Amino acid sequence: MLINNSKTRCSWVGSNNSIDEQYHDEQWGKPVHDDQRHFEMLILEGAQAGLSWITILKRRDGYRQVFYNFDVKRVAAMTDDDLEKAMLDPRIIRNRLKVFSTRQNAKVFMEIQKEFGSFDQYVWQFYNKENSDKRMVTTKESDALSADLKRRGMKFVGSIIMQSFMQANGLIDDHQEGCWLYKK
Repeated sequence: MLINNSKTRCSWVGSNNSIDEQYHDEQWGKPVHDDQRHFEMLILEGAQAGLSWITILKRRDGYRQVFYNFDVKRVAAMTDDDLEKAMLDPRIIRNRLKVFSTRQNAKVFMEIQKEFGSFDQYVWQFYNKENSDKRMVTTKESDALSADLKRRGMKFVGSIIMQSFMQANGLIDDHQEGCWLYKK
């Protein structure tokens, strides 16, 4: 647990790091029902693979600028030249596979929206009240979401990444006991 500003926070929050604290206090674990926000977190969680979350949080504004504030239609329409230009931008993680996966994931995201009416309708079908507050690396729900997204053609959506996505978007409440946001 981290105690800062008179609040006890989850252990993953860095000490004296206002970016982490703000993200933890204002966003992480709160239920999301906005497709643009889902798309943003899907891309950011995939970009985080193999890196620390603070690395991504520090580059979040850069990602928003490079990827049109996560406008899924604009990202899906990015050309190879657009993605090559993004690869040169130091404001994001310049991993070719991750950068090029944003366009593929945007296309699949739009197909899901068309099939289900919204990505939100799709993703919340993986919510399970019994697993909504378990502190686990993966759950059968993150396994199922990962498998389905991979089947549809998405990249950087492994079960651990999807568990993090589900935690960030409130499908799983993983605030630790003692955290000021912990709910029994």
